[in-house]
Amino acid sequence: MAGTISRGIKAPIIREGDDIVKIVVDSVLSAAKEDGFQLKEKDVVCVTEAVVARADGNYASTEDIAADVKAKLGGETIGVVFPILSRNRFAICLRGIAKGAKKVVLMLSYPSDEVGNHLFDMDVLDDSGVNPYTDVLSLEEYRKAFGYIKHPFTGVDYVDYYASLIKEEGAEAEIVFANHPEAIVKFTKNVLCCDIHSRERSKRRILAAGGEKVFTLSEILTESVNGSGFNPEYGLLGSNKATETTVKLFPKNAQEVAENIQKEILAQTGVRVEAMIYGDGAFKDPVGKIWELADPVVGAGYTDGLIGLPNEVKLKYLADNDFADLSGEALADAIRQRIREKDKDLKGSMVSEGTTPRRLTDLIGSLCDLTSGSGDKGTPIVLVQNYFNNYAN
Repeated sequence: MAGTISRGIKAPIIREGDDIVKIVVDSVLSAAKEDGFQLKEKDVVCVTEAVVARADGNYASTEDIAADVKAKLGGETIGVVFPILSRNRFAICLRGIAKGAKKVVLMLSYPSDEVGNHLFDMDVLDDSGVNPYTDVLSLEEYRKAFGYIKHPFTGVDYVDYYASLIKEEGAEAEIVFANHPEAIVKFTKNVLCCDIHSRERSKRRILAAGGEKVFTLSEILTESVNGSGFNPEYGLLGSNKATETTVKLFPKNAQEVAENIQKEILAQTGVRVEAMIYGDGAFKDPVGKIWELADPVVGAGYTDGLIGLPNEVKLKYLADNDFADLSGEALADAIRQRIREKDKDLKGSMVSEGTTPRRLTDLIGSLCDLTSGSGDKGTPIVLVQNYFNNYAN
């Protein structure tokens, strides 16, 4: 009778140099033996990106960040555009950026950042007389309009916090507020776009407005600097605070690890599972209004069986429309038969309305992120079973 099962699996505390594939496979097989379940074809073994990067030793220091920023942006006045408000995700990166510049013009979007961390409540904006689509505010104008507001979850005034980090690294800090990235060129033409999912659009608009040296966070630390870690595709995007002077980067070997987990489980059990390295899920907190999505992608690496989107019919639609005159086992049989006969691509069909047309990796990764959490559960591995089953099988 069971449908989808998402099972958090405990693992040892993983350190740099550990064999992450062996640890994951051993942990999954030990859990199966201890808890009395069996692996099946199309089960999905998922591992959080954090432990993959940690095992690989993919770290960088603020000195490494500073060296790359200075080499690419010149080391004078740098515009830092649209960073997210996060002590974990951006604060240490900002230290490194400031260390590689004489002055930082920090441009924050308002009333919130890209992933929903609010500087202040939207209702306050409505009463301020400020037009968020056009107005560029200085720090003094911002304070006059909105005052000193602390984040409701962290208790941090991110405006003061980010300014203090810049100054602590020996750079001058100027804070401005705008929602169109090209506004930065009035202050400097050397710009680092720190937004995540809209970074290429921001870069394009800044260049069109006269920007000269314009880079995104995904273009910083794409190669090793003085022996540092790196990520050739995402650079500093997806990094997390490790210490006050180091960050753990997004894993650069995620695809290799996912494929090797699949191969090793097949070799030991004869069962072909799918495997995935996952980052932040895609879901919104209804109270704090915060999306996760601070990683550049949900699926950092995954096996071929996870490519694509669900192709599902809506049981409620069938029951209320096509088979409204049926009930009991006759209704169940009719729905099962319709599922077996469904088209390979239901896009645009009413029978699939409301079935969440998102990529499998985004859906499964979000499920895993909620299962593993970000605290002390100690389950960096998640086994998802029966995900590809449906009412007909």
